[in-house]
Amino acid sequence: MRIVFLSDDFPPQSFGGAGIVAYDFAIAMKRMGHEIYVITTCRNRDEAGVSEYHGIKVWKITSNYSTRWRSYLGLYNPPVVRQVAKLLKNIKPDVVHAHNIHFYLSYHTLVIAKRFSKVVVLTAHDVMSFNYGKLHTKRYLENFDAHTTWFDHLKQARKRWNPLRNLFIRKYLKHADKIFAVSGALKKALEQNGIVNVEVMYFGADVNLWRTSGEEVAQFREKYNLTNKKVILFGGRLSEAKGGGKALEVMAELEKEVDNVVLLVAGKMEGYAASMKEAADKLGIGGRLIFTGWIERDEIKSAYACADLVLVPSIIFDSFPRIVLEAMACAKPVVGTCYGGAPEIIEDGITGYVVNPFHTKEVAEKMLDLINHPEKAERFGKAGLDRIKTNFNLNVQIAKLIAIYETLY
Repeated sequence: MRIVFLSDDFPPQSFGGAGIVAYDFAIAMKRMGHEIYVITTCRNRDEAGVSEYHGIKVWKITSNYSTRWRSYLGLYNPPVVRQVAKLLKNIKPDVVHAHNIHFYLSYHTLVIAKRFSKVVVLTAHDVMSFNYGKLHTKRYLENFDAHTTWFDHLKQARKRWNPLRNLFIRKYLKHADKIFAVSGALKKALEQNGIVNVEVMYFGADVNLWRTSGEEVAQFREKYNLTNKKVILFGGRLSEAKGGGKALEVMAELEKEVDNVVLLVAGKMEGYAASMKEAADKLGIGGRLIFTGWIERDEIKSAYACADLVLVPSIIFDSFPRIVLEAMACAKPVVGTCYGGAPEIIEDGITGYVVNPFHTKEVAEKMLDLINHPEKAERFGKAGLDRIKTNFNLNVQIAKLIAIYETLY
Protein backbone atom coordinates (compact mmCIF):
# COMPACT_ATOMS: atom_id res chain seq x y z
CA MET A 1 0.00 0.00 0.00
CA ARG A 2 0.97 3.61 -0.53
CA ILE A 3 0.62 5.27 2.89
CA VAL A 4 0.97 8.95 3.77
CA PHE A 5 1.45 10.13 7.35
CA LEU A 6 0.32 13.63 8.29
CA SER A 7 1.91 15.04 11.42
CA ASP A 8 2.55 18.57 12.64
CA ASP A 9 5.99 17.44 13.81
CA PHE A 10 8.33 14.65 12.79
CA PRO A 11 11.97 13.69 13.50
CA PRO A 12 14.66 14.87 13.25
CA GLN A 13 13.26 18.39 13.51
CA SER A 14 11.14 17.44 16.49
CA PHE A 15 10.98 14.45 18.79
CA GLY A 16 7.54 15.10 20.27
CA GLY A 17 5.46 12.10 21.29
CA ALA A 18 3.08 12.02 18.31
CA GLY A 19 5.92 12.60 15.86
CA ILE A 20 7.91 9.71 17.32
CA VAL A 21 4.88 7.41 17.06
CA ALA A 22 4.37 8.42 13.42
CA TYR A 23 8.07 7.76 12.80
CA ASP A 24 7.95 4.32 14.46
CA PHE A 25 4.87 3.38 12.43
CA ALA A 26 6.44 4.66 9.21
CA ILE A 27 9.71 2.76 9.68
CA ALA A 28 7.94 -0.48 10.63
CA MET A 29 5.57 -0.27 7.66
CA LYS A 30 8.44 0.49 5.29
CA ARG A 31 10.19 -2.67 6.52
CA MET A 32 7.02 -4.57 5.64
CA GLY A 33 7.31 -3.37 2.04
CA HIS A 34 4.78 -0.53 1.97
CA GLU A 35 5.45 2.79 0.22
CA ILE A 36 5.68 5.42 2.95
CA TYR A 37 5.53 9.22 2.69
CA VAL A 38 5.35 11.88 5.38
CA ILE A 39 3.90 15.38 5.19
CA THR A 40 4.88 17.55 8.13
CA THR A 41 5.64 21.21 8.90
CA CYS A 42 8.52 23.47 9.84
CA ARG A 43 8.78 27.01 11.19
CA ASN A 44 11.46 28.41 8.88
CA ARG A 45 11.22 28.71 5.10
CA ASP A 46 14.79 27.54 4.59
CA GLU A 47 13.86 24.19 6.16
CA ALA A 48 10.92 23.60 3.81
CA GLY A 49 10.98 21.17 0.92
CA VAL A 50 11.43 17.47 0.36
CA SER A 51 14.13 15.33 1.96
CA GLU A 52 14.73 11.77 3.07
CA TYR A 53 14.96 10.58 6.65
CA HIS A 54 16.01 6.97 7.21
CA GLY A 55 14.79 6.11 3.72
CA ILE A 56 11.41 7.84 4.10
CA LYS A 57 10.46 10.73 1.82
CA VAL A 58 9.45 13.70 3.99
CA TRP A 59 7.83 16.93 2.80
CA LYS A 60 8.07 19.92 5.14
CA ILE A 61 5.62 22.77 4.69
CA THR A 62 6.35 26.12 6.30
CA SER A 63 3.71 27.01 8.85
CA ASN A 64 4.33 29.57 11.53
CA TYR A 65 1.82 31.88 13.19
CA SER A 66 1.00 33.37 16.57
CA THR A 67 -0.71 30.97 18.95
CA ARG A 68 -3.47 33.55 19.42
CA TRP A 69 -4.94 32.30 16.12
CA ARG A 70 -4.67 28.60 16.94
CA SER A 71 -8.39 28.03 17.54
CA TYR A 72 -9.04 29.28 13.99
CA LEU A 73 -6.01 28.30 11.89
CA GLY A 74 -5.87 24.95 13.66
CA LEU A 75 -9.19 24.27 11.94
CA TYR A 76 -8.32 25.56 8.49
CA ASN A 77 -4.87 26.82 7.54
CA PRO A 78 -5.35 27.89 3.87
CA PRO A 79 -1.74 28.02 2.54
CA VAL A 80 -0.88 24.70 4.18
CA VAL A 81 -4.08 23.02 3.00
CA ARG A 82 -3.34 24.04 -0.60
CA GLN A 83 0.13 22.50 -0.46
CA VAL A 84 -1.16 19.30 1.16
CA ALA A 85 -3.75 19.00 -1.63
CA LYS A 86 -1.05 19.29 -4.33
CA LEU A 87 1.11 16.66 -2.64
CA LEU A 88 -1.71 14.16 -2.11
CA LYS A 89 -2.92 14.64 -5.67
CA ASN A 90 0.54 13.67 -6.93
CA ILE A 91 1.16 10.82 -4.47
CA LYS A 92 -2.28 9.22 -4.93
CA PRO A 93 -2.18 7.39 -1.58
CA ASP A 94 -4.20 4.34 -0.64
CA VAL A 95 -4.18 5.43 3.01
CA VAL A 96 -3.70 8.75 4.76
CA HIS A 97 -2.98 8.37 8.45
CA ALA A 98 -3.12 11.65 10.38
CA HIS A 99 -1.54 12.10 13.78
CA ASN A 100 -1.31 15.53 15.44
CA ILE A 101 -2.68 18.01 12.92
CA HIS A 102 -4.41 20.38 15.32
CA PHE A 103 -1.88 23.18 15.17
CA TYR A 104 -0.05 23.68 11.86
CA LEU A 105 -1.53 21.28 9.30
CA SER A 106 -5.11 21.88 10.50
CA TYR A 107 -8.14 19.60 10.66
CA HIS A 108 -9.25 20.58 7.16
CA THR A 109 -6.50 18.34 5.78
CA LEU A 110 -8.83 15.44 6.63
CA VAL A 111 -11.25 16.80 4.01
CA ILE A 112 -8.43 16.98 1.48
CA ALA A 113 -7.21 13.51 2.41
CA LYS A 114 -10.67 12.07 1.84
CA ARG A 115 -10.68 13.60 -1.64
CA PHE A 116 -7.45 11.93 -2.73
CA SER A 117 -7.24 8.74 -0.66
CA LYS A 118 -9.30 5.59 -0.36
CA VAL A 119 -8.83 5.37 3.43
CA VAL A 120 -8.40 8.16 5.98
CA VAL A 121 -7.70 7.48 9.65
CA LEU A 122 -6.63 9.69 12.52
CA THR A 123 -4.82 8.81 15.73
CA ALA A 124 -5.77 11.06 18.66
CA HIS A 125 -2.79 11.43 20.96
CA ASP A 126 -4.19 14.01 23.37
CA VAL A 127 -7.26 15.97 24.40
CA MET A 128 -6.80 18.84 21.94
CA SER A 129 -9.75 17.72 19.80
CA PHE A 130 -12.11 18.87 22.56
CA ASN A 131 -9.95 20.98 24.88
CA TYR A 132 -7.69 24.01 24.51
CA GLY A 133 -4.68 22.55 26.31
CA LYS A 134 -3.85 20.17 29.12
CA LEU A 135 -6.83 18.66 30.91
CA HIS A 136 -6.57 19.30 34.63
CA THR A 137 -10.03 20.40 35.67
CA LYS A 138 -11.05 19.85 39.27
CA ARG A 139 -13.76 17.51 37.95
CA TYR A 140 -11.15 15.30 36.33
CA LEU A 141 -8.47 15.37 39.04
CA GLU A 142 -10.97 14.54 41.77
CA ASN A 143 -13.44 12.26 39.97
CA PHE A 144 -11.73 11.18 36.72
CA ASP A 145 -14.57 12.84 34.80
CA ALA A 146 -13.07 14.18 31.55
CA HIS A 147 -16.23 15.94 30.37
CA THR A 148 -15.54 19.62 29.68
CA THR A 149 -17.93 22.54 29.31
CA TRP A 150 -17.88 25.76 27.33
CA PHE A 151 -16.99 27.53 30.56
CA ASP A 152 -13.94 25.27 31.02
CA HIS A 153 -12.84 26.20 27.50
CA LEU A 154 -13.46 29.91 28.01
CA LYS A 155 -11.55 29.84 31.28
CA GLN A 156 -8.61 28.12 29.61
CA ALA A 157 -8.53 29.94 26.27
CA ARG A 158 -9.69 33.38 27.45
CA LYS A 159 -9.61 35.80 24.50
CA ARG A 160 -8.47 32.98 22.20
CA TRP A 161 -11.72 31.07 22.71
CA ASN A 162 -13.60 30.18 19.54
CA PRO A 163 -17.16 29.15 20.46
CA LEU A 164 -17.53 27.15 17.22
CA ARG A 165 -14.13 25.38 17.40
CA ASN A 166 -15.26 22.04 18.83
CA LEU A 167 -18.32 21.91 16.59
CA PHE A 168 -16.12 22.28 13.51
CA ILE A 169 -13.62 19.73 14.80
CA ARG A 170 -16.38 17.13 15.19
CA LYS A 171 -17.53 17.88 11.63
CA TYR A 172 -14.00 17.49 10.28
CA LEU A 173 -13.52 14.22 12.15
CA LYS A 174 -16.45 12.73 10.23
CA HIS A 175 -14.16 12.65 7.19
CA ALA A 176 -12.01 10.03 8.94
CA ASP A 177 -13.06 6.43 8.32
CA LYS A 178 -11.69 5.52 11.72
CA ILE A 179 -10.43 7.41 14.76
CA PHE A 180 -7.89 5.73 17.00
CA ALA A 181 -7.23 6.71 20.59
CA VAL A 182 -3.85 5.83 22.09
CA SER A 183 -5.47 4.58 25.30
CA GLY A 184 -8.78 3.46 26.72
CA ALA A 185 -8.75 6.51 28.98
CA LEU A 186 -8.50 8.81 25.96
CA LYS A 187 -11.26 6.91 24.12
CA LYS A 188 -13.55 7.45 27.11
CA ALA A 189 -12.59 11.13 27.33
CA LEU A 190 -13.28 11.66 23.62
CA GLU A 191 -16.67 9.98 23.90
CA GLN A 192 -17.54 12.05 26.97
CA ASN A 193 -17.00 15.09 24.79
CA GLY A 194 -19.04 14.00 21.79
CA ILE A 195 -16.39 12.34 19.61
CA VAL A 196 -17.46 8.86 18.51
CA ASN A 197 -16.30 6.14 16.08
CA VAL A 198 -13.22 5.70 18.28
CA GLU A 199 -11.18 2.54 18.68
CA VAL A 200 -8.23 2.01 21.02
CA MET A 201 -4.96 1.42 19.20
CA TYR A 202 -1.95 1.36 21.48
CA PHE A 203 1.38 2.22 19.99
CA GLY A 204 4.17 -0.11 20.94
CA ALA A 205 7.88 -0.61 21.34
CA ASP A 206 10.44 -2.87 19.73
CA VAL A 207 12.43 -4.07 22.73
CA ASN A 208 15.38 -4.93 20.50
CA LEU A 209 15.82 -1.22 19.81
CA TRP A 210 16.09 -0.46 23.54
CA ARG A 211 19.11 -2.63 24.25
CA THR A 212 22.41 -0.98 25.07
CA SER A 213 25.93 -2.18 25.82
CA GLY A 214 27.59 -2.31 29.21
CA GLU A 215 30.30 -0.01 27.92
CA GLU A 216 27.78 2.66 26.88
CA VAL A 217 26.05 2.46 30.24
CA ALA A 218 29.36 2.75 32.11
CA GLN A 219 30.31 5.81 30.07
CA PHE A 220 26.94 7.44 30.75
CA ARG A 221 27.20 6.67 34.47
CA GLU A 222 30.65 8.22 34.63
CA LYS A 223 29.66 11.24 32.53
CA TYR A 224 26.88 12.20 34.93
CA ASN A 225 28.57 11.04 38.14
CA LEU A 226 26.01 8.32 38.87
CA THR A 227 28.40 5.73 40.30
CA ASN A 228 27.18 4.31 43.63
CA LYS A 229 24.00 6.39 43.39
CA LYS A 230 20.38 5.36 43.63
CA VAL A 231 19.01 6.89 40.44
CA ILE A 232 15.43 8.04 39.92
CA LEU A 233 14.80 8.98 36.29
CA PHE A 234 12.39 11.81 35.52
CA GLY A 235 12.27 12.79 31.87
CA GLY A 236 10.37 13.91 28.82
CA ARG A 237 8.94 17.37 28.23
CA LEU A 238 9.78 19.05 31.54
CA SER A 239 6.87 20.98 33.00
CA GLU A 240 4.76 21.43 36.10
CA ALA A 241 1.95 19.55 34.33
CA LYS A 242 4.23 16.54 33.88
CA GLY A 243 4.79 16.56 37.64
CA GLY A 244 8.08 18.39 38.01
CA GLY A 245 7.02 19.94 41.30
CA LYS A 246 5.69 16.65 42.60
CA ALA A 247 8.98 14.93 41.71
CA LEU A 248 10.80 17.45 43.89
CA GLU A 249 8.39 16.95 46.79
CA VAL A 250 8.95 13.21 46.58
CA MET A 251 12.72 13.68 46.49
CA ALA A 252 12.51 15.81 49.63
CA GLU A 253 10.88 12.83 51.35
CA LEU A 254 13.30 10.26 49.93
CA GLU A 255 16.46 12.11 50.85
CA LYS A 256 15.49 11.74 54.53
CA GLU A 257 15.74 7.97 54.11
CA VAL A 258 18.32 7.37 51.37
CA ASP A 259 21.74 9.01 51.53
CA ASN A 260 22.79 8.49 47.92
CA VAL A 261 19.54 9.05 46.00
CA VAL A 262 19.52 11.43 43.03
CA LEU A 263 16.93 12.60 40.54
CA LEU A 264 18.24 12.31 36.99
CA VAL A 265 16.33 14.92 34.98
CA ALA A 266 16.43 14.23 31.24
CA GLY A 267 14.92 16.99 29.15
CA LYS A 268 15.52 20.30 27.45
CA MET A 269 17.26 22.92 29.58
CA GLU A 270 14.63 25.58 29.01
CA GLY A 271 12.68 27.83 31.34
CA TYR A 272 11.12 25.11 33.45
CA ALA A 273 14.42 23.37 34.15
CA ALA A 274 15.72 26.58 35.73
CA SER A 275 12.54 26.91 37.79
CA MET A 276 12.88 23.30 38.87
CA LYS A 277 16.47 23.87 40.02
CA GLU A 278 15.44 26.98 41.96
CA ALA A 279 12.58 25.11 43.65
CA ALA A 280 14.93 22.22 44.53
CA ASP A 281 17.34 24.66 46.16
CA LYS A 282 14.52 26.07 48.28
CA LEU A 283 13.64 22.54 49.40
CA GLY A 284 17.28 21.93 50.27
CA ILE A 285 17.70 19.18 47.69
CA GLY A 286 19.45 21.09 44.91
CA GLY A 287 22.41 18.74 45.17
CA ARG A 288 20.14 15.78 44.53
CA LEU A 289 19.28 16.85 40.99
CA ILE A 290 21.38 15.97 37.96
CA PHE A 291 20.32 17.60 34.69
CA THR A 292 21.38 15.95 31.45
CA GLY A 293 19.79 18.50 29.13
CA TRP A 294 18.33 17.14 25.91
CA ILE A 295 19.85 13.76 25.05
CA GLU A 296 19.41 11.87 21.81
CA ARG A 297 17.30 8.77 21.53
CA ASP A 298 20.34 6.45 21.55
CA GLU A 299 21.71 7.98 24.74
CA ILE A 300 18.37 7.89 26.57
CA LYS A 301 18.70 4.09 26.54
CA SER A 302 21.72 4.43 28.81
CA ALA A 303 19.77 6.77 31.08
CA TYR A 304 17.10 4.10 31.53
CA ALA A 305 19.77 1.45 32.09
CA CYS A 306 21.34 3.52 34.88
CA ALA A 307 18.03 4.13 36.63
CA ASP A 308 16.85 2.12 39.62
CA LEU A 309 13.31 3.18 38.79
CA VAL A 310 11.44 5.66 36.61
CA LEU A 311 9.06 8.26 38.02
CA VAL A 312 6.10 9.57 35.97
CA PRO A 313 4.09 11.90 38.26
CA SER A 314 1.90 13.77 35.74
CA ILE A 315 -0.83 15.89 37.33
CA ILE A 316 -2.87 16.18 34.13
CA PHE A 317 -4.68 13.79 31.83
CA ASP A 318 -1.60 12.13 30.29
CA SER A 319 -3.06 10.09 27.44
CA PHE A 320 -0.34 7.44 27.10
CA PRO A 321 3.01 8.58 28.52
CA ARG A 322 5.68 7.21 26.24
CA ILE A 323 8.28 7.24 28.99
CA VAL A 324 6.37 4.43 30.75
CA LEU A 325 6.51 2.28 27.63
CA GLU A 326 10.21 2.98 27.08
CA ALA A 327 11.13 2.33 30.71
CA MET A 328 9.39 -1.05 30.68
CA ALA A 329 11.03 -1.90 27.34
CA CYS A 330 14.31 -1.31 29.20
CA ALA A 331 13.18 -3.61 32.04
CA LYS A 332 12.80 -0.82 34.59
CA PRO A 333 10.01 -0.55 37.19
CA VAL A 334 7.79 2.51 36.92
CA VAL A 335 6.04 4.52 39.60
CA GLY A 336 3.44 6.27 37.48
CA THR A 337 0.46 8.57 37.66
CA CYS A 338 -3.13 7.44 38.00
CA TYR A 339 -4.20 10.12 35.52
CA GLY A 340 -4.66 9.17 31.88
CA GLY A 341 -3.38 6.01 30.23
CA ALA A 342 -0.43 5.04 32.44
CA PRO A 343 -2.52 2.55 34.49
CA GLU A 344 -3.24 0.67 31.25
CA ILE A 345 0.48 0.01 30.79
CA ILE A 346 1.60 -0.42 34.40
CA GLU A 347 0.29 -3.46 36.27
CA ASP A 348 0.10 -2.16 39.81
CA GLY A 349 2.22 -4.25 42.13
CA ILE A 350 3.58 -6.35 39.25
CA THR A 351 5.50 -4.07 36.86
CA GLY A 352 5.50 -0.99 39.08
CA TYR A 353 3.08 1.10 41.09
CA VAL A 354 0.18 3.32 40.05
CA VAL A 355 -0.03 6.32 42.37
CA ASN A 356 -1.84 9.59 42.88
CA PRO A 357 0.96 12.15 42.46
CA PHE A 358 -0.76 14.53 44.87
CA HIS A 359 -0.20 11.99 47.68
CA THR A 360 3.49 12.70 48.11
CA LYS A 361 4.19 10.46 51.08
CA GLU A 362 2.47 7.48 49.47
CA VAL A 363 4.49 7.99 46.29
CA ALA A 364 7.70 8.21 48.33
CA GLU A 365 6.81 5.01 50.19
CA LYS A 366 6.30 3.09 46.94
CA MET A 367 9.61 4.34 45.59
CA LEU A 368 11.40 3.56 48.84
CA ASP A 369 10.02 0.03 48.69
CA LEU A 370 11.69 -0.50 45.31
CA ILE A 371 14.93 1.21 46.34
CA ASN A 372 15.22 -0.86 49.52
CA HIS A 373 14.29 -4.10 47.77
CA PRO A 374 16.36 -4.23 44.56
CA GLU A 375 15.31 -7.84 43.94
CA LYS A 376 11.68 -6.68 43.80
CA ALA A 377 12.63 -3.82 41.48
CA GLU A 378 14.39 -6.29 39.20
CA ARG A 379 11.39 -8.63 39.26
CA PHE A 380 9.05 -5.75 38.41
CA GLY A 381 11.37 -4.70 35.59
CA LYS A 382 11.44 -8.15 34.05
CA ALA A 383 7.65 -8.41 34.32
CA GLY A 384 7.37 -5.04 32.60
CA LEU A 385 9.63 -6.17 29.77
CA ASP A 386 7.51 -9.29 29.29
CA ARG A 387 4.38 -7.15 29.27
CA ILE A 388 5.80 -4.94 26.52
CA LYS A 389 6.73 -7.98 24.44
CA THR A 390 3.25 -9.46 24.83
CA ASN A 391 0.84 -6.52 24.97
CA PHE A 392 2.68 -3.57 23.46
CA ASN A 393 4.82 -5.18 20.80
CA LEU A 394 5.32 -2.65 18.01
CA ASN A 395 5.28 -5.22 15.21
CA VAL A 396 2.05 -6.78 16.51
CA GLN A 397 0.40 -3.36 16.74
CA ILE A 398 1.50 -2.50 13.19
CA ALA A 399 0.06 -5.77 11.89
CA LYS A 400 -3.27 -4.92 13.56
CA LEU A 401 -3.20 -1.47 12.02
CA ILE A 402 -2.51 -2.77 8.52
CA ALA A 403 -5.37 -5.26 8.90
CA ILE A 404 -7.71 -2.37 9.78
CA TYR A 405 -6.51 -0.40 6.76
CA GLU A 406 -7.36 -3.39 4.57
CA THR A 407 -10.88 -3.74 5.99
CA LEU A 408 -11.53 -0.04 5.25
CA TYR A 409 -9.91 -0.14 1.80
